[in-house]
Amino acid sequence: MEGIILAAGKGTRMKSDLPKVVHEVAEKPMVLRVYEALVGAGVKRVVAVVGYRKEKVEEILGGRAVIAVQEEQLGTGHAALVAMPYIEDDNVIIVAGDTPLLKASTLQALIKKHLETGAYATVLTCFLSHPYGYGRIVRDGYGKILKIVEEKDATIEEKQIAEVNTGIYCFKTKILKEILPLLKAENAQKEYYLTDVIPLLLERGKVVETITIQDETEVQGVNDRVQLARLTKEVYRRKAEALMQEGVTIIDPDTVYIGEEVAVGRDTVIYPNTYLEGKTVIGNGCRLGPNTRITDSVIGNNTEITFSVIIQARVGDEVNVGPFAYLRPGTEIANGVKIGDFVEIKKSFIGEGSKVPHLSYIGDAVVGKGVNIGAGTITCNYDGKNKWETVIEDGAFIGSNTNLVAPIKIGKNAVVGAGSTLTEDVPEKALAIARSRQVNKEDYVK
Repeated sequence: MEGIILAAGKGTRMKSDLPKVVHEVAEKPMVLRVYEALVGAGVKRVVAVVGYRKEKVEEILGGRAVIAVQEEQLGTGHAALVAMPYIEDDNVIIVAGDTPLLKASTLQALIKKHLETGAYATVLTCFLSHPYGYGRIVRDGYGKILKIVEEKDATIEEKQIAEVNTGIYCFKTKILKEILPLLKAENAQKEYYLTDVIPLLLERGKVVETITIQDETEVQGVNDRVQLARLTKEVYRRKAEALMQEGVTIIDPDTVYIGEEVAVGRDTVIYPNTYLEGKTVIGNGCRLGPNTRITDSVIGNNTEITFSVIIQARVGDEVNVGPFAYLRPGTEIANGVKIGDFVEIKKSFIGEGSKVPHLSYIGDAVVGKGVNIGAGTITCNYDGKNKWETVIEDGAFIGSNTNLVAPIKIGKNAVVGAGSTLTEDVPEKALAIARSRQVNKEDYVK
């Protein structure tokens, strides 16, 4: 079984300069979600029909699919015709690129029925509570499918039908190649509809089967930003419920946004307005949020992160981060560290048990164990052209309002006096003071 993704349309109602199918649902472009569903169903080769801003769709698929270009968007039937020269298998499954919640298991069931019945076409249908905008499935008195009629072409009676075409089909390739060139654009849109293949097959006495699914959200398409938001929320809801079933506490599932690839350990508590994105891994017994964003990061066990942003970083066990901390890419925090309020750390290692309590910037640094960094400390790592490293060895004490001008090394158990600006290394156990001597002017105010 080979597959075709119809992804050529602009999506006028999206009011966007981008093709509709590249818009993201919960961090992932719709067309990529559809592609992954096909592959998950066992489809080994996929052809993507692209058109409007085709380079954007090609960029997302990244060589995964064969690309067929529909230069002029003349409807789904024409799009399928454009793809047919690339189809080599005896059977083909065709899917719309804007159905992001589609499951691989559903496509597997469709493929299974198509192959087992030997049908020339098998249509995936669904009953919708609000079928407006969808093609209706018209059946005869025996329940056999007669045709699929689009919303704009349906009669008043046909519009009352709740069973709709999902835009997902399996076909025998040979007969589809014969019939597609016969389609006519005799409809309100003046387009060639793939749905019109069905009555042409029936006229020829060919068997057409259907399979119906129950979950209507799975096959809902996206035509505008409202529908995009609705389906995105559904993805986040499903993920939150799955995590809660696995022992994660989520205070308010409606206000957390957890990506599908995120892993969270049991007994972790997630507070409102928390975003867990990318391939983030959270350990057991953590407390996250509120108002926290963690992206592509690894967090250890029993760590607390509050009102903070963490991107592409690693944080150990029993660490306290925030409020209002920012851990940037390349940061690694060992066990038992405290990262306090208004602290920014970039591409640095902070050793076990060290503390950066508040109002500091640590960049391109290696900080040892048991180090205390006072408020307002800055590693001056950038000279306007190059980045330089700061090394603070185990047990050092850095006084408040200190500037460490890199490259520089602070030895073990050394002490830096508050308010110092250091440009030279400090030996072990030494006291470094680099500030002007205090001068008092008597009777100055008088």
